[in-house]
Amino acid sequence: MTVMSALSEPTLDVIQVRRDFPILERQVHGKPLIYLDNAATSQTPRQVIETLDHYYRHYNANIHRGLHTLADEATAAFEQTRDKARDFINAADRREIIFTSGTTEAINLVANSWGRANLKPKDEILISQLEHHSNIVPWQLLAAQLELVIRVIPVDEQGALDMVAYRELFSERTRLVAVNHVSNAFGTINPVREMATIAHQQGALIVVDGAQAAPHEPVDVQHIDADFYAFSGHKVYGPTGVGVLYGKAELLEAMPPWQGGGEMIRTVSFDAGTTYADIPHKFEAGTPSIAEVIAMGRAFDWVNDIGIAMIGSWEQHLLAHATRKMTAIEGMRILGTAPHKAGVISFVVEGAHAQDIGLLIDQLGVAVRTGNHCAQPLLQRFGVEATCRASFAAYNTLEEIDLFVESLERVIGMVR
Repeated sequence: MTVMSALSEPTLDVIQVRRDFPILERQVHGKPLIYLDNAATSQTPRQVIETLDHYYRHYNANIHRGLHTLADEATAAFEQTRDKARDFINAADRREIIFTSGTTEAINLVANSWGRANLKPKDEILISQLEHHSNIVPWQLLAAQLELVIRVIPVDEQGALDMVAYRELFSERTRLVAVNHVSNAFGTINPVREMATIAHQQGALIVVDGAQAAPHEPVDVQHIDADFYAFSGHKVYGPTGVGVLYGKAELLEAMPPWQGGGEMIRTVSFDAGTTYADIPHKFEAGTPSIAEVIAMGRAFDWVNDIGIAMIGSWEQHLLAHATRKMTAIEGMRILGTAPHKAGVISFVVEGAHAQDIGLLIDQLGVAVRTGNHCAQPLLQRFGVEATCRASFAAYNTLEEIDLFVESLERVIGMVR
């Protein structure tokens, strides 16, 4: 996905899209809300909110183990989301879809199940400088405990991965590559299919953090040939506290459980020990976030009704428009200018702290993210401690971009 020309405007009916989001009708500090913090969490359409409400009003019950009507209805709706998730990322088998609390738990699951079962002292893991902390820290914890070696894939001055260096980092000890599909801090879109091919040629697996890709472009895990792929519901217009881990069936079947409890067992005995359920239930211990999983399925429906490709095209149009206008602001520097990027603009302003800009622009009704974006190694690479980040979604408009830029210029004038 490349930055589109501002002349090739997509045909998304953004006004109609906005009608689905009640929160966009509110004001902040007396100003209409302009929400540009979508890389942190997207807003939730009324269809998803109504699905949550409907569950609790009409068939709130635990799943899988009950024989009564409410349990049957809840189980059916819950498992229907597994089918929707399979289709959303084109997994080969519904058993390859595991529900988690989000991307972070999904990656921790892989580290603590596959990692502990397969990695040995001196084995190597390749991690890119672009990673969110959730795709760094679990591997660091594992490395410290198992005496593993972490090697870092560098990025160039545009914030794109150095693919020459990536190839050269492999050794006979490389067992795993951990990389995001899209950078949450810079929006860089990584060539994950090419990276997976290289990893597999070297005998390594690849785990892909797809949290920032799933809301913005079509994801095909079979085409990528990802061994594991993780994403969160709350970035795909769904609820918080729920997400998906995809894993190839043969890998999941060979992996030991990570958490123990109800649902993930077949039999439990003090004398004979415990046997485990088949995948995916082997990795879904305890009562899950039932309402949130069902509502996440409705979020997939909402995205599919509009079309993920259409959403991505619209966001690219917003990105091109915002980049052109922001580049003209004196003393402002955009970090992350890779030729292939999603709708994220991370920037710093000469002589102004990111936190000050974020607080002041909020007074004008504009919500942006400030800080290190859980990507401290990446920001350190570029010599900064914090940036401001504007990130776009299907419901943002060109007019909002214009107001954001006007507000930004006003705030910059105040802090300088």
